Amino acid sequence: MRIRFPKGKQRKFLNLTIERLNSPSLRGILQFGLGIAYSTLKNYYNESRLLPKELFEDLCEIARIDKLELNFEEVDENWGKIKGGKKSKRK
Repeated sequence: MRIRFPKGKQRKFLNLTIERLNSPSLRGILQFGLGIAYSTLKNYYNESRLLPKELFEDLCEIARIDKLELNFEEVDENWGKIKGGKKSKRK
């Protein structure tokens, strides 16, 4: 499952996480042992990729953020993949 926020809200969620963890920057989140690469974290921050549900739950837990206060929806892993499949069939 993936977590989809409204446009601009995923970045605000990550900024709130940085603030609550008293981290100096986005890179500082990695010291909490999330097990993801910094480039991947930047893609989540730029909203070019959707957050995985496991990472979202980990961030909410370590930053003590209540999920009920956030505006998000859960989408399946295959969300949005049909467009790429149709593009490859063109001649």
